[in-house]
Amino acid sequence: MEATLVSLKERYEQFKIENPKVRIRDAAQQLGSSEAGLLATSIGDTVTKLSGDFKELLKEVPKLGYVMALTRNDSCVHERKGEYKAVSFNGHVGLVLGEDIDLRLFMMHWKYGFAVNDKNKSLQFFGADGEAVHKIFLQESSNEEAYHEIVNQFKDELQDTEIVTEAVAKLPEELPDNEIDVENFRAEWLGLQDTHDFFPLLRKFNVAREQSLRLAPEGYAYKISVEQVKKAFQQASDTQLPIMVFVSSRGCIQIHTGEVNKLVEMGPWYNVLDPKFNLHLREDHIANAWVVKKPTADGIVTSIELFDEKKQQIALIFGKRKPGAPELEGWREIVGNL
Repeated sequence: MEATLVSLKERYEQFKIENPKVRIRDAAQQLGSSEAGLLATSIGDTVTKLSGDFKELLKEVPKLGYVMALTRNDSCVHERKGEYKAVSFNGHVGLVLGEDIDLRLFMMHWKYGFAVNDKNKSLQFFGADGEAVHKIFLQESSNEEAYHEIVNQFKDELQDTEIVTEAVAKLPEELPDNEIDVENFRAEWLGLQDTHDFFPLLRKFNVAREQSLRLAPEGYAYKISVEQVKKAFQQASDTQLPIMVFVSSRGCIQIHTGEVNKLVEMGPWYNVLDPKFNLHLREDHIANAWVVKKPTADGIVTSIELFDEKKQQIALIFGKRKPGAPELEGWREIVGNL
């Protein structure tokens, strides 16, 4: 095991010299490792292994003050600056409900944690498969003393470099359309009272997420192009209309609520580059983009939903809204103009 780890460390060091701009997630794929496995090769140097109850650790994060929260999947990176506020847990499900940093946490998927003191200081968390679920990066104005206190409090007594990853369970196979009770599924869709009731609806009828859009009531889901997705962002920027952008990993959903201003295309990446919010979207990974309409007690709520070729959700975009308030007319106009 030790020889393998030394070998991986050496290979990673050489890789960084030859590929200084390649991010660690991509380096892990090219080296046949996991991101957590690569980080672990630097334990005792720039990396400290953390352990204990990560729920309790997250309750300490508000002491850091102004930080950057990062959640990503294979196709989209969501970075939001602000403070962690109102951190709470109900069993394995957690909430962070600050005005800037807004998270839904699924702690059953959080297995490894590291404090990383490389170019900047961060707390990074990973699932059993070694894939990142959430990261917290200190900024110039962050409280470094609180950071060191958190690291000391949750430092693993055994600073070993062995990370044993395991494959996560595959999603169940999508049922054939003819095995779905489509008629009643559509009827219950039309009777929705809250957007949060949509996931239970899918479970009830055993419908996969993108499959549900194909089987939606007429007029309640339709495809649009990637260019139209970018047009929606551009119109939101042009009109200063606040939107909500949801991006999820296996263990976290991160939400931006607010305006988007500086939109930049760089190769396959479509980017929002604002002072507090950065989004990096691989537009070439978008296999399908949908406009989706869901009834609620406050009227129809409209979203743009992006999926990759594996039918996994990349991102969700809404107009800014809160329960009890109708959807912004400006957002409906933007989507309607697509």
